[in-house]
Amino acid sequence: MYKRVRLRDTIEVPPSELGDVTRGLVKRLLQEKLEGRMDEEVGSVVSVIEVHDIGEGRVLPNRPGVYFEAEFDAITFEPKMQEVVDGTVVEVVEFGAFVGIGPVDGLLHVSQISDEYLAYDAENQQLVSNESNQTLGVDDLVRARIVTKSIDERNPRDSKIGLTAKQVGLGKHGWLEQEHEERQLAAGE
Repeated sequence: MYKRVRLRDTIEVPPSELGDVTRGLVKRLLQEKLEGRMDEEVGSVVSVIEVHDIGEGRVLPNRPGVYFEAEFDAITFEPKMQEVVDGTVVEVVEFGAFVGIGPVDGLLHVSQISDEYLAYDAENQQLVSNESNQTLGVDDLVRARIVTKSIDERNPRDSKIGLTAKQVGLGKHGWLEQEHEERQLAAGE
């Protein structure tokens, strides 16, 4: 879930930039420091969007910069348990598909995609059903539900998010559209 949050953090302004400490400078330094970082409390910082207040600068012994505490707004993404998310398949492997959901990827394990057996087609980077000939490949849009999450603040790329698509209304968008059309035809007969 994306949220706009108000945060406070301390930023170091290097000596070469001390001549004119502006909101723009502090925003840029906060963006460099925080964007892409994962935090257990707020999730992943997607963007620092507005600096509201810059406190008085402090000098620390044996440190060349000046430290300012800043209050700012940021857009964050925090995956919530049981949340339904839309994403794009970014990689297909033998055991499932990695789905980009916001700034992180979740794993849609092959057992959580369909009730049908899905075989891995390495040549075409896709999972294929022998029963219905449905495929799931890179760049396909998927709707899934978050069922597990383990956030690693030190290495956000090592965070693990587990997804499922084995419920009504979940799965590859093309499959969902096809199911909808079939229900419409059945209702009209």
